[in-house]
Amino acid sequence: MKYILILILVSICSCKTEPQTDSRSNADAERRDLSETFKSYWYNGEAELSSYELEFYRYGEKREGKAMLIFVTEDFLKDAQVKANSPSENTISVMKLNSTKKFNTGIYPYSIMQSAFLPLKNQVPVLKLTSSIQEWCGQSYAQLNHRGDFEIEAHSYFEGEADSTFEIHPTLSENQIWIQLRINPKQLELGEQEVLPDFSYLQLNHKKFKSYKAELKQSEGEYLKTNITYKGLGRTVSIYQQKSFPFSIEKWEETEITPTDTLISKARKIKTLKTKYWEQNSSKYLHLRDSLSL
Repeated sequence: MKYILILILVSICSCKTEPQTDSRSNADAERRDLSETFKSYWYNGEAELSSYELEFYRYGEKREGKAMLIFVTEDFLKDAQVKANSPSENTISVMKLNSTKKFNTGIYPYSIMQSAFLPLKNQVPVLKLTSSIQEWCGQSYAQLNHRGDFEIEAHSYFEGEADSTFEIHPTLSENQIWIQLRINPKQLELGEQEVLPDFSYLQLNHKKFKSYKAELKQSEGEYLKTNITYKGLGRTVSIYQQKSFPFSIEKWEETEITPTDTLISKARKIKTLKTKYWEQNSSKYLHLRDSLSL
């Protein structure tokens, strides 16, 4: 009788359902092999700040301004999807890219800022993405959270774009490609595929938030060049970076084909600093802006 009871208990335990893997954990995703060189550069407690001279087309005219790319690794709370104050069993390591563009259109200024968060442990789609645009006519804001599907919220002062919430299937995003190129450009999947375009591009051009067919190509010359071409949008993004680690981004171009012209926005690097900028908010650090030509 005791033997039968043991068999029943074993049977019950063996049939116990394993906890389902949350799609946010991406446990089955391919893992990244981060080199010691990568870890020593990106896990030293500093961010990488790079300033760029910017030529950006808006309203059909070329505008001059400045752009910034700010790369940093940080601990990220998977569920709340925010930066964690300290690492724990609920955090994962991500690389964050904060990118800005500032320029004037006639009398009034434009300010564009985007943030993208990409896991470093596993090769999965972007975890979170935000994009905000401010100018004197108003502002627009969009946010993507990767919880199963891509959950997207968009807000704008334009009629027909005021407030919307929807979901789309997770896919490669243009915003995350910039981070992947810094991790290892040779690991980027090339060829034709579905890509979610840069959020600020979609906002500025009043395009639908969805993936579009794009072709990714790489070539080598003085720099490693990555092209992202959306034939249906008449848009190509070309990113030029150093061919060896840390694969710094030296310049980029955004080409738009309009019914009347071909417009090429450009950015070229001025200076790069590795520093703990969040600790440098005192006025005594203003000289660092000069070193970045800001």
